[in-house]
Amino acid sequence: MRSITSRDERFRNVLRKALIAAIWLSLWYALYAVVGQEILFVSPVRVFTRLFELAGQGAFWVSTLASLFRIVLGFLLAVALGVAVAVLATVSAFVHDLFYPVIRVIRATPVASFIILALIWLSEGTVPVFTAFLMVFPIVWENVFKGVQNTSRKLLDMAKVFRFTRVQKLKRIYIPSVMPYFVAACNIGIGLAWKAGIAAEVLGIPKNSIGKQLYSAKIYLETPDVFAWTAVVILLSFVLEKGFLLLLRKAGQKYNAGD
Repeated sequence: MRSITSRDERFRNVLRKALIAAIWLSLWYALYAVVGQEILFVSPVRVFTRLFELAGQGAFWVSTLASLFRIVLGFLLAVALGVAVAVLATVSAFVHDLFYPVIRVIRATPVASFIILALIWLSEGTVPVFTAFLMVFPIVWENVFKGVQNTSRKLLDMAKVFRFTRVQKLKRIYIPSVMPYFVAACNIGIGLAWKAGIAAEVLGIPKNSIGKQLYSAKIYLETPDVFAWTAVVILLSFVLEKGFLLLLRKAGQKYNAGD
């Protein structure tokens, strides 16, 4: 009985999501019909067909993989440094006070300003990495720091009573406490990294990049290409987000099993 109920619930969820997708696609097509000019707005069918056409070209995959590498690199650097600095900030007030104003400045400054400055300082291929890093680093730093600060005092007192070693406290108390904050930071950060990284590519126009393809499509008024490449960005962001969270979940399961 329980398995039948669970199957019915999954079917209803799939049906609901399919209905929602159908509604939005219908609205999209209706808006296209109202506008009536492909140079201004493109139908969903045209976007999908153009996407398949692009996927058959080698340049499509070269540009996509190059952008993927740059943005993922910036994201991973931000995660690594953000976690390291956050941990140091929890044990040293000086480190916290040293980085706190930097974090505030990064959060308050428009991303376009950083991109323009980076184009002056760095090569066009490095700018997307730098921009993605800057957008993600503050989020990881703040979330991990908050996770450590919000660790249960009762659990820490219990660790004292049972004379936990530092490694035991890290594995059994701090990591489980920080993990929800870390996952939330990564969830938000992946989307921001993609938006900021692609914006940097559009302005910097590095060779073999999605940003360059978007810029070229805009220059030559190839609106279907703009929509198709935008769909690629959205799809990659979604896949990376789900994939990274799945890896974190599996790593957490292995960690708990090994503990």
